[in-house]
Amino acid sequence: MKPTTCFAPAHILLPSEQVPLEQWGCIACDQFTSDRSYWQRAEETAAGAPSTLNLILPEVYLEEDDVDARISAIHAAMDDYTRNVLTRTVDGFIYVERTEQSGRVRQGLVGRIDLEAYSYAEGAVPAIRPSEHTVESRIPPRMKVRTGAALETPHIMMLADDPDCTLIEPIAAHKDSLPKVYEGELMLGGGHVAGWAVEDPALIAQIENALTVLGSQEEFDKKYPDATRRDPLTLAVGDGNHSLATAKACWEELKKTLTPEQAENHPARWCLAEVCNVHSPAIEIEPIHRVLFNVDCATVLLSLITWSDSNMAGCCFGGSKKQPFTLAGPHMANVLSFEDPTEPLTVGTIDDFISDYIERHPEAKVDYVHDEPAVRALCKQGAVAFLMPPFAKSDLFRGVVMGGVLPLKTFSMGHAEEKRYYIECRKITE
Repeated sequence: MKPTTCFAPAHILLPSEQVPLEQWGCIACDQFTSDRSYWQRAEETAAGAPSTLNLILPEVYLEEDDVDARISAIHAAMDDYTRNVLTRTVDGFIYVERTEQSGRVRQGLVGRIDLEAYSYAEGAVPAIRPSEHTVESRIPPRMKVRTGAALETPHIMMLADDPDCTLIEPIAAHKDSLPKVYEGELMLGGGHVAGWAVEDPALIAQIENALTVLGSQEEFDKKYPDATRRDPLTLAVGDGNHSLATAKACWEELKKTLTPEQAENHPARWCLAEVCNVHSPAIEIEPIHRVLFNVDCATVLLSLITWSDSNMAGCCFGGSKKQPFTLAGPHMANVLSFEDPTEPLTVGTIDDFISDYIERHPEAKVDYVHDEPAVRALCKQGAVAFLMPPFAKSDLFRGVVMGGVLPLKTFSMGHAEEKRYYIECRKITE
């Protein structure tokens, strides 16, 4: 039977209690994309035990010659784990508590997202929307992993705009009466995580009722009286935008081969994800910095000034203008700002420049890095970075409602090690 809300209970698979959590749980595949040593250490940590590391393709390897062999090995591991490792089930939601490096506890609910209620198409206004621009060229390589896969495991984190704490926090208040399904430390500094099964029909109904109210026209009109579009927004993608877009693209392809009756309840119609409250004190929205490789700092600075002049962006030294940022290289770091920026956010104006620069300098490569210390370390190795100003999390939903989407990789939720780790699994084949 089809669920009544866009985020619904799921048949969730978990490994046997004998599998060590520190080896089983693996960080999101789109982290440490310029740091192979991290993934080598992860392989050493997981060696000899079942691990979700064997169910994913770290994006650091996306352009390797052996990518097809890696994908075949992933699919084989999924088949093996389905039969021999994933021996426990939860029918409902999993309430998650993740202790961050700061000591704060991030609360979330793991369930399934209805891909029919989500779209990454430009201008679309469904109940579930991306918060950032989706680069469609990034989807096909990821589709190779999901197409033919028996399982999914999520690093997607969705955000609810729930200032009155009606969705997740009431479940947290009941956690002592819920069965705990996992608890332990995560590999390589990931910190502590615990999960509880939410299978009580009354609690499930409470979650679904709260979600219905959050996605109602009345609630939307109250929060965004000045919105030009009147289509309510229930959930926004906080992390894992391209993973959710890949699930959607795979579903649209599969749906063409199904009858309407088959499509109604096919497991691939849904995608496992964790929902968090954007108003939680434990949710920190941090800027994502831009790092250029194979470039010379002086050349980048000169090109930036030239580009600014031709676009009348008013780039100048000092942070006193509308959009301040820091340009850092191996031997220098300067605060600059734009007086007449080309985009509403600093990150958008910088991206306009970087697109122009890479078009003129095809040898240059760009990466997106969350942590400032990691950025500074890359600069010491010869990279040139644009360090972004802080991002106000209160602007996130308003930005999606009022402006459609934010620029690609505008923000990050927490430090790299605090990203969601793969733990739960779900079958996506019949």
